[in-house]
Amino acid sequence: YVDADVGEQGAPKIHENDICGFKLGYEFDWGSSNQFNYFDTIYIAWIADVEGGSNPNSPLGGLQYPHVTATRIIRTPEPELNVSFNWWVSNTNASDDFGPRHKGTLYEPLRDFGTGGTGTPARDANKYHILSNKEFDYDQIFSATIQPTDSIWLYPPQAKAIDLSNGFDTRYILSFGPFDIAPGQTLPLSFSYLAGEDFHTYEDNPDNLQPGQYYPQLYYDSLHFDDLAENARWASWIYDNPGVDTDGDKYFGEFEMGIVEVILADSVIDSITGTEPDIDTFWSYSWDTTVVETLWTEGDGVPDFKGASPPPAPDIWLEPEVGKIRVRFNGFRSETTRDVFSRQLDFEGYRIYLAFDKRSESYSIVTSYDKKDYNKYIYNGRTWILKDVPFSLEELTTTYTDPQISDPLDYSRSSPYIIPAIPTDSQFYFEKQDYNASDLGVEGSIRKIYPDQPMPLSTNPDSAKPDELTEDGYFKFYEYEYYIVDQLPYVRVWVNVTAFDYGSPGKGLGALESSRTVGSQSTYPLSISDVVAAKNLDVFVYPNPYRLDGNYREMGLEGRGPDQLSRPDDRVRAIHFANLPPKCTISIFSLDGDLIREIDHDIDPINSESSHDIWDLITRNTQLVVSGLYYWTVEDENGKVQIGKFAIIM
Repeated sequence: YVDADVGEQGAPKIHENDICGFKLGYEFDWGSSNQFNYFDTIYIAWIADVEGGSNPNSPLGGLQYPHVTATRIIRTPEPELNVSFNWWVSNTNASDDFGPRHKGTLYEPLRDFGTGGTGTPARDANKYHILSNKEFDYDQIFSATIQPTDSIWLYPPQAKAIDLSNGFDTRYILSFGPFDIAPGQTLPLSFSYLAGEDFHTYEDNPDNLQPGQYYPQLYYDSLHFDDLAENARWASWIYDNPGVDTDGDKYFGEFEMGIVEVILADSVIDSITGTEPDIDTFWSYSWDTTVVETLWTEGDGVPDFKGASPPPAPDIWLEPEVGKIRVRFNGFRSETTRDVFSRQLDFEGYRIYLAFDKRSESYSIVTSYDKKDYNKYIYNGRTWILKDVPFSLEELTTTYTDPQISDPLDYSRSSPYIIPAIPTDSQFYFEKQDYNASDLGVEGSIRKIYPDQPMPLSTNPDSAKPDELTEDGYFKFYEYEYYIVDQLPYVRVWVNVTAFDYGSPGKGLGALESSRTVGSQSTYPLSISDVVAAKNLDVFVYPNPYRLDGNYREMGLEGRGPDQLSRPDDRVRAIHFANLPPKCTISIFSLDGDLIREIDHDIDPINSESSHDIWDLITRNTQLVVSGLYYWTVEDENGKVQIGKFAIIM
């Protein structure tokens, strides 16, 4: 039930010029060139200001609140239900209290609502009647079109018919049912309350609802439901993602298919039959000619409650060296996963982040790569709008040749591109999508590891050719690397690679990026265990000596772990062991030979921290260690032992 007073907050008589109605469905364009369409049942009850706040005397000027709000039924417990939409104006004066009503019949007399009018229902029985009357009221602006001879609708009071049509204190109710609910049973329902921009765009449109020049259909045809309908569709898609098999039963939902083109020259002959050389008479051909596009319109009926999301983050590996880190990542999923709503490959680029702890705000961008493409803003006679996906420079230079586009940024709002043949309907300008750059503030760049590798013919690794895959089974075409240099070898860092898209042009949704923190990896810019073994590097300890007043936390040597940020200094102390074998035992002894602590180090060699471990200065008896000189030993799984010493000054 919605009683919306639409207009400027606090304005006098704000409630006296609202209009409402019901929109069963909307015809959406789709396809790579919007060459197809389909009708989506959106079931929205809407309400707006009849004028859009048109006030030429206002300092704001023009349309001050031209938008619209609506309610949509998203989920009901049963697929087939009776839906009712009713609106009315409520007034203590019975002659001004009105709502559309079906005419009474011999079997169902016109119901007395107990208020003297035909709009406001009094008492529970009348309210339930409104809920369950299976009535779809006509839109309010058509009130004065109902004639006395109408076979369905009660004839409105003519003294008020035009007033009702051009706005009043309106409220509506959207209802559905019935349900049989047992004691203790729950009834899941989902509504969406949504809005649409630019419902009104024509300031003089309200003139079409005035006495003497009453043209409600002309008024209605000048309203813009496109943004509201798109948002209604998105509300449904967020509730149940289209084309997503949430419960794993192999049903992905409903879809539309459209033939894009018919290709005979490149078709494959499936079969040839006949024995005579007269091809026209005795030979028959079966051609594979259909190229189709598919649009998922509904999900599998299982709620997802998942909105638009960025591309999946790439798979990432860290390979540290002394003072630098090689970041290797594979973007196969990032670049081949279609957006769940648009079904487009909307991948735009990658960003590499570096942090000295795992808080989100600690991550700083090191470098980025994004496609060099441009957003095209079109002038629709009222404002500049963005409706297309970004264009590459090649697409723009080959599409727009009169005049020839060489640099899209040469065109701006004040100096747009204009096609001479149709200057009133072809004005647009361009802006960069993201930075159109591959570096941000550092030397070096993200590069392809296999720059000459062609794109794989199949996206299934099981059917890929051997030379298309890396040793660990990833597509070479999507392999990248980047070197983070000039790092302090002894300080732990966190690294992540994110993927981002270009958003949803025309929907007001900006670019989306995968999480900076989820999937991040940490390492020390020291030699990995394979290098340690190959070069026979010795284990070493730092800081040595360890001083209580060393300010090691500020230096980044301790207290940076995700579970350590809020701990006091005496709970995060650390002595580091570097150049360790991936599997070994670290033992710490006093000068008298007493075992102070033993640490089992066992980390997979592919882990970038396999050559590193720490001691928290806590003894095996859970006491803080005291000042002194200590010995350590490191024994690998082959029995090789290394020995050293360090000092602690507390």
